[in-house]
Amino acid sequence: MTDATWIKDLPVAHRGYHDMNQQVWENTLSAFSRAVEAGFAIECDVQLASDSVPVIFHDHDLERLCGIKGDIREKTSAELGMLSVGATKDKVPTLKQMLALVAGKVPLVIEVKGREGDGDDDGFAEAVLEVLEGYQGKVALMSFDYHILRDLKNAGSPYPLGLTAMGDKPEEFFEHDEAMQLGLDFISYHYPHLPNTFITAQRATGIPVITWTVRDANGREHTYKYADQMTFEGFDPREVSSPSL
Repeated sequence: MTDATWIKDLPVAHRGYHDMNQQVWENTLSAFSRAVEAGFAIECDVQLASDSVPVIFHDHDLERLCGIKGDIREKTSAELGMLSVGATKDKVPTLKQMLALVAGKVPLVIEVKGREGDGDDDGFAEAVLEVLEGYQGKVALMSFDYHILRDLKNAGSPYPLGLTAMGDKPEEFFEHDEAMQLGLDFISYHYPHLPNTFITAQRATGIPVITWTVRDANGREHTYKYADQMTFEGFDPREVSSPSL
């Protein structure tokens, strides 16, 4: 297993330290700069552009963030780099651009956004690892998608790999357990579904658990009761009093 204990150290800014898409939008270089300045770890989402370049973007469709209809996978990274996010000056960044900006100053927790279609993600894991090669800084990779985690593992990822997950039913825990059999190093879990037997058992083995997505002091307190660290947005955790444990 790869050491992922560092993932416990800092609150993780969800899609960068944005302001709920008022002035500073999610998954933009501005949001990442703001997180670096505040000293928070950064969570971000990676999609694959049509030219096989990893780009930072959450949605499969461009409409919510860029105001146009269309699948992000049907645009090249150059075309995406000309699209404004939220009518701001920020454009859709590549993973390479984000890495150059952060430059190891804070840890990165990168979610790889897979697709359901057979073969749609061929080469995705390898493309992400190629861009990351030589990066000097703490990086962890995670995904909801079993096949993405499998591909990252098979490609020899040198970075901690994590399962992004939710659910509070036994059949969901069975699927999560199957993913953990890949030899994963951490878990990012939906905090309202804690506590549960799956997470309790994983933590007992020493697997670090972070939560998503905390938006208030109650969620923060819940996280630190049942997990190790939080992914947050919409508030400054430095200004929230410490939870009573």
